[in-house]
Amino acid sequence: MYYYLPYFYKKIQNNNIYILDFKQGDVNGDMIIDNVYLIGKKPHEAKSPFSDNITLIIQDRKTNVFTRIPLKENSGYNPTIFLGDFTGTKVSDVLISIDSGGSGGYAFYYIYSFINNTPKKLFDYEIFNQKYKYNVIYKDYYEVEVKRKNKSEKYIIDIKYKGEEYLSEIYDENGKLKEPIEGWVNPIGGLYPIDFQRDEIYELYASQRIAGRYNADGLGYIQTSLKWNGKEFIPFFQTIGILG
Repeated sequence: MYYYLPYFYKKIQNNNIYILDFKQGDVNGDMIIDNVYLIGKKPHEAKSPFSDNITLIIQDRKTNVFTRIPLKENSGYNPTIFLGDFTGTKVSDVLISIDSGGSGGYAFYYIYSFINNTPKKLFDYEIFNQKYKYNVIYKDYYEVEVKRKNKSEKYIIDIKYKGEEYLSEIYDENGKLKEPIEGWVNPIGGLYPIDFQRDEIYELYASQRIAGRYNADGLGYIQTSLKWNGKEFIPFFQTIGILG
């Protein structure tokens, strides 16, 4: 869907739409700096960090034509955009980040390429969440097993650092579980562009929070580093981090 410059600004003014973030960079590959906007409505007040109807707008600076890219998850807090080359084309892609504001600390992320003025979604947080699901199972002797579903890799977290009061609630004096306990891994809560190789091509660093008996009972974070393989982002390194 396209807007020419006068109509676009008139539409913003008449519908109380705000520019939530703005960046400049060549995103279509014509070597001319383009304008990239996140726009949205403020249903409460202008200073509120919450917005809905969040939409990506790209202006081709060569033609002054605007392209509107609707987002499936289009409401949340502190929406931002980051421009960087994630695919090795030497053309900037667009990373969109929106905080959910929920107690789980999860967020919504999309990456789009716009080469030749054609939007193509490269990353979708929902697809990531579907792929990266885990079982979290408490074991005897103060350990928790974190295992990716339908995969062989697993991690063991030593939870003795949680302290005697915490451990005594769930283990007997011999270190045996009083009853079976399972935790869970939250959806993606952080997605950060990092140029690991210092080659001007960005990889992704994704973070998911591990919860124990309840959401505030944090056990650590699954940290997954992803790179573009020509078709999708795939993991090349993964760790679990704990506080302390």
